[in-house]
Amino acid sequence: MPSSNNKDNFLDKAFTVIAEGIVKMMPIAAKEKQAYIYYREGFAAQNNGDYSEALENYEESLKLEENPVDRGETLKNMAIIYMSNGDEDRALETYVKALDQNPKQPSCLKNMGLIYEKRGRSAQQRGLQDESDIWFDKAADVWTKAVRLYPGGYLDIENWLKTTGRSKIDVYL
Repeated sequence: MPSSNNKDNFLDKAFTVIAEGIVKMMPIAAKEKQAYIYYREGFAAQNNGDYSEALENYEESLKLEENPVDRGETLKNMAIIYMSNGDEDRALETYVKALDQNPKQPSCLKNMGLIYEKRGRSAQQRGLQDESDIWFDKAADVWTKAVRLYPGGYLDIENWLKTTGRSKIDVYL
């Protein structure tokens, strides 16, 4: 295993050096370059499980980044961290912010639906059918939007929509 880890580490370092060189040569403003560097550092930290470091870098990136698509991607990654840490309310708030920046992010909608569906199952287990229906309907709403943005990409969700009877319309329209 150590040789594999060294190889992976070498590839990561090589990619970082190449990416830094490309960023330096890109004809974009210094502020945008710095935003990208913070984003990339945040992404690397997130992949290494250092969520605190990732969030710090993402927050710095957001201070500099003006492109709504890039801001949306950064916010989505922050929401994933909040979701992983069990802070579902903050994750939902951040997914909404990400979608405000870039509404064409089906993974945000998918993940929001996962939270809603989980809450629906929890309410159902506690015997709160009306509450569970509200959560399941919220899941169906965002999942329908996700499937429309990414047809065929979420077959398990499409199946859930059909088997629960919450697919009242053709999701591909």
